[in-house]
Amino acid sequence: MQLPSHVPQEKDLLTIDSDKEPWVKDFPSPGSDLCPLFFDPQNGIWVIRARVAPGVTLPNHFHTGTVHLFTMAGEWNYTQYPHQPQTAGSYLYEPGGSIHQFSTPADNAGPTDMFMVIYGANINFDADGKFINISDSSFIETMINKAAQARGMAPLKYIRSLGARYTAQ
Repeated sequence: MQLPSHVPQEKDLLTIDSDKEPWVKDFPSPGSDLCPLFFDPQNGIWVIRARVAPGVTLPNHFHTGTVHLFTMAGEWNYTQYPHQPQTAGSYLYEPGGSIHQFSTPADNAGPTDMFMVIYGANINFDADGKFINISDSSFIETMINKAAQARGMAPLKYIRSLGARYTAQ
């Protein structure tokens, strides 16, 4: 058996150290800071690290795809599931079609730190159940870059999949 062929890669590994990269503060809302890691708009995948301050509640949202979420520090819950707080070390799988509202307890000692792999889009709704927007890989990538630019930050470093190409001409 021969070694399988592989996709040619960069000279170095594609890696991001989110502890060393700048974070976009108060994005997408006050008390939420994001570090983008990977965007693949063609396949609708976005990977982010987020830190959310105590006492923050985000809008209700509907997931069109699945989410893998790992809590690294702090505590949070979905308002629909207050009996199931997610704490440091918790892994949560969210199936497509789920609806929930993220919230951090006001008495958290510090920010809640999470790593997320998101497939598809979040369809966001206000407190009255009215449509706000659709957040998918393309939208989040565009908006986080606009927010960084508006804050006078250098261009953000993250990995981006460029999608389909011809293999030969």
